[in-house]
Amino acid sequence: MIYGYNSPMDRQYMDYGKKEEKILGVKEVGIAMAMGIGARNIPEITSKIRAGAGNLEIQFMGAGRGSQQGETPGMFGKYHRQALRELSKANEINLTTHASVGIPGLAGQDQQGNFSDEQRKMALDEVNRAIEFAADTALGGSVVIHTGEFQRPISEEPWAEGGKKFSGFEEEPKKAVIRVVNKNTGQVLTQIRKNEKVSRPVWLTNEKGEYIDYDGNVVSRENRVPRYNSEKGTFDIVEKGWDSFVEEAKEMTEEKRRELGADFDEERDTVTPEEAFLKATTETQEKIAKGWALYYGRDLDKKFRRLDELNEKKKFLQEKLETTPESEKWKIKGQLKDTTTELAELKRIIDSDKEMVTGQLQQAKDQERLGKNVISAKKFALERSAGGYALSGMHAWEETKKKNLEKPIFITMENIFPESYGGHPQELKKLVLESRKKMINMLKNKGKSESEAKKLAETHIKATLDVGHLNLWRKYFKGNDKEFNKWLLDQTEDLAKSKIIGNVHLADNFGYQDEHLAPGQGNTPIKDMVKILKKHGYKGAYTVECGSSATTDASYFHGLMKTWEYLGSPVYSMGAARDGLPPAQWQNVQHSYFGQTYPPSFVFGAYSPSNEWTLWSGVPME
Repeated sequence: MIYGYNSPMDRQYMDYGKKEEKILGVKEVGIAMAMGIGARNIPEITSKIRAGAGNLEIQFMGAGRGSQQGETPGMFGKYHRQALRELSKANEINLTTHASVGIPGLAGQDQQGNFSDEQRKMALDEVNRAIEFAADTALGGSVVIHTGEFQRPISEEPWAEGGKKFSGFEEEPKKAVIRVVNKNTGQVLTQIRKNEKVSRPVWLTNEKGEYIDYDGNVVSRENRVPRYNSEKGTFDIVEKGWDSFVEEAKEMTEEKRRELGADFDEERDTVTPEEAFLKATTETQEKIAKGWALYYGRDLDKKFRRLDELNEKKKFLQEKLETTPESEKWKIKGQLKDTTTELAELKRIIDSDKEMVTGQLQQAKDQERLGKNVISAKKFALERSAGGYALSGMHAWEETKKKNLEKPIFITMENIFPESYGGHPQELKKLVLESRKKMINMLKNKGKSESEAKKLAETHIKATLDVGHLNLWRKYFKGNDKEFNKWLLDQTEDLAKSKIIGNVHLADNFGYQDEHLAPGQGNTPIKDMVKILKKHGYKGAYTVECGSSATTDASYFHGLMKTWEYLGSPVYSMGAARDGLPPAQWQNVQHSYFGQTYPPSFVFGAYSPSNEWTLWSGVPME
């Protein structure tokens, strides 16, 4: 060896450091390929495989018709799909698929917040073509679908403990906005803010608190009457807040329980405070309309009798006019004119009253119908979402069967951001379990047994756990970082125990925004989360989403190398472990030149001086 110069053939003198715990190896960790952004074509996908990616998740950025920046499954034809299939087989890597990131769940919520059948159909189509793409390229495996079914106030969910554990903002428990929709149309009927006050009648009750009419008879809620204040000469009105509708919802639920008996379903038939609020509003509007109808129709009987009298009188006068002498006809003509004028005026009045009465009765009927169609946005959306995911699960099953795939295709719902339903781990779990129930019923309708249907539903409907998205709950958590990390790991364990996880996304952040840092670069306890998953037998894909590396590092792929380092994967090199020493670490070679963290300080070939020109101190001539 020539001292003072480095040669590629020289022995490496490395700082071995301490032995790292291996959490995941290189082969176990894949990388996400955002089509149109991270990669545009098959050669660019191939380059990631050659660089060392163990697995790839093909993520589609576009929806509908594809574009250069938003590619879709439809942009990859038969040859492309064959190339991807052969590429994965030749390199012994697994492919997974991500349906369009533009799908905000399968409830069909549009940009106006309404629930649209057209929007839902578009989302289902996007999922279906991602499933078919996975069947043609990956020959099975995970197809990721974003959740985010609808926006809901965080503090109102049971796991938020009334805002004591999680809250969207400081005063959300008091000012939360809750939506109610028409279950027939999916249109948002109103947005109720919890701190709103509304005026309602004071209902007449007896000593037992039962509703009674003015004769003292016990009546139902629908037939209750306002209390009359004889001193004021009017009915009593009082301001009511959210708490009163919580109580009214309980009252309405108990009525429904008695009415339905054994058919009562807790999820479906429990009346929510927002439903009680709007039902009370529609009842009031209905009664106002009926009141006006009665007011405008109060003298109609008399008017119709008078109308008959005038018609008879007119007929009599017309007949009499024909037999009256010419000299006397002027008297009859005068009476006939007055009768005709009065008749015309009376008809005009009756027509006016008729329009007012029928209009008010129609309005009352509309309000009655609306009250029956009131449903909370949460109930409505979850029913549609579960049905949508079940349909997608059925399509995954059918594609698996039709194409005789090596492994089953399964959809995996991804926990999205905290602000939307499906972001919380318990919401994700509920979506999976409810969707499986729907799919079981669909399979039974096709002749499958209960046990077979259950097994198929569990096979084809699973979840994607995105650890970075889960860490975003940190900003809404009412506690310190240590307490939050415990909560996060407990939730991870609960999901792992439930055996619903079929795919994992690895990304990091600092708990504020989904910045897609490489694992280990933020404050998500990813190592501990992966350990929990492995402890409970998870053997599916781990996909790194490190989009920030494309901007802040030398390349997008550096994010994957950071992940290998963070998860303790050894460096497979000539500097491998020997004599009981740990293998070389990633920091010895990453971002470096032959193990050095600075550029080379030597020259090559004819430019390098001979040893005769080396200074006695050993300092290189350079």
